[in-house]
Amino acid sequence: MTLIYLLLVLGINILVHEFGHFIFAKKAGIYVHEFSIGMGPRLFKFNRKNDETTYSIRLFPIGGSVQLAGEGTEDDRDIPKDRLLQSKPWLSRFLTIIAGVLFNYLLAIVLFFIIGLFNGTTTNDVIVQYISEDYPAYIAGMREGQKIVKVDNVNIYSNEQFLLELQMRYGDPITFTVKDNNDTKTITVIPKETAEKEYKWGFLALGEYKEGFIASVKYAFVKTWNLTIQMGIIISYLITGKIGLNSLAGPIGMYNVVGEVAKAGFMDVLYLTALIGINVGFINLLPIPAFDGGRLLFLWIEKIKGSPVNPDLENNIHAVGFILLMLLTVLVAFNDIIRLMN
Repeated sequence: MTLIYLLLVLGINILVHEFGHFIFAKKAGIYVHEFSIGMGPRLFKFNRKNDETTYSIRLFPIGGSVQLAGEGTEDDRDIPKDRLLQSKPWLSRFLTIIAGVLFNYLLAIVLFFIIGLFNGTTTNDVIVQYISEDYPAYIAGMREGQKIVKVDNVNIYSNEQFLLELQMRYGDPITFTVKDNNDTKTITVIPKETAEKEYKWGFLALGEYKEGFIASVKYAFVKTWNLTIQMGIIISYLITGKIGLNSLAGPIGMYNVVGEVAKAGFMDVLYLTALIGINVGFINLLPIPAFDGGRLLFLWIEKIKGSPVNPDLENNIHAVGFILLMLLTVLVAFNDIIRLMN
């Protein structure tokens, strides 16, 4: 079941992302050579009547692609010039490229809305809901009902950011700034090390619980926005070295994550699916060759300079970017295997 859940979680996000590219490419009249889910050798393929596109499933469920005419393949030689990607208006190309990301975000919003309807929602405030008298937070002066507004010197705007900042300081003393009615004070908490070599602060902080259709709609959009901001923070931490590459996980590492989440229930699997969708969308927006963001970067360069970038040059840069991406994928997979062995 864990393997099935993993394939569904990854497959749904890949399918939605590639379908976004596909539907906008078709609408713009761009010739689509192939719509594929997965990477590596083909498992099977088929063609629909009166449709030039080949639909295929490939061996490794770690990606997918929509192969458009004009992206530097030999198959383009027999394609009419007006069906190439480069022949279309700037806006049509922009929408075709960004559609995958938009569809990932739409999926996340829909899933968070469903979760909110069935499970209820929480607001953005980080409020101490429960505290244990036997642990350091209570001893340091933290109490139920206090609103946490800072972790050390970092302002807290959401539960997601709060949890990330706690993880970044795991095992270290933390100074919390809390509001209690109109009073603001700082509380320094030194976590307690347990016999299992884990660190505990001894409190639970969440937003205010709400139910209903309107609350679920708001929750869906706010949660998506908060997780997007969190992704930006994580990327900045990777760039500055606060987080190492060994913290990244690929499909192998996700196997364990999906297994643990599946034990918690179906709604948690939906949450993970939405979270991965936001990750896929955000990463694809980064201005890196071979990603959607890299292609958008060349589109904006064209817009600024007033003439197209040489297609061969752009395709070669994306090809190099793809090779580097595959090397990163191998490195992440190696780290996943090391973690599993430990």
